[in-house]
Amino acid sequence: MKKLHPVYFALDFPTGKEALTFIQKNELEGIPLKVGMELFYKEGSSIIQQLKENKHPIFLDLKLHDIPVTVQRAMANLARLDVDVVNVHAQGGGKMIEAARLGLEQGSDEERPLLLAVTILTSTDETMVGEELMLKKSLDEMVTHYSRLASENGADGVVCSVRESAAIKQALDRSFMTLTPGIRLPGNDSHDQKRIATPADAKRAESDSIVVGRSIRDAENPRHTYELLKEEFIHGSTTYS
Repeated sequence: MKKLHPVYFALDFPTGKEALTFIQKNELEGIPLKVGMELFYKEGSSIIQQLKENKHPIFLDLKLHDIPVTVQRAMANLARLDVDVVNVHAQGGGKMIEAARLGLEQGSDEERPLLLAVTILTSTDETMVGEELMLKKSLDEMVTHYSRLASENGADGVVCSVRESAAIKQALDRSFMTLTPGIRLPGNDSHDQKRIATPADAKRAESDSIVVGRSIRDAENPRHTYELLKEEFIHGSTTYS
């Protein structure tokens, strides 16, 4: 089984050329990266191969959500890319999560990728849950329920907001991993994220890993900012200015 790295830089660029140029220009070769739908759907598996040649650990963030057999077959194919982390939507249900785990095992020659389940997207808030999704449970109750469902069906952890990480650790075994996106520096615009936090917040909430995008991408010195964010997360204290 692969491992989860402390900090993933969200490689949110429209093309592989722009992404690779940014990495080279800012001396970011070898750092852990999150590759999402925008870049993967544009470039396909070739971008994964190019990033792996530069020794990048990769979290492939495609959030699969389909019938179990389709997810199983898709995960077998993704496992052959030899990425480190993949994910599904926990709302797909227990059988789908179980099928995803099986697909990863079938497609892996040696170590399988870690399997995470997305609980509730960090762009979601209580108003959306009640008024648009028409769900009667609170957001916190849903996140805990989805986390337990994921754990019981073979996931290694969940993707959740920082504010929910500590509750998940308390409700489940602390070895069950939490990866938290929505990380920002103080003063950064939250954009479409509703439940955001700093790296120090994430550490206090017992997050195992964080994803940072705009705060690195838009920094004057992205490499320096990445190192400061990593230091703050690992040690749980503010190190940037």
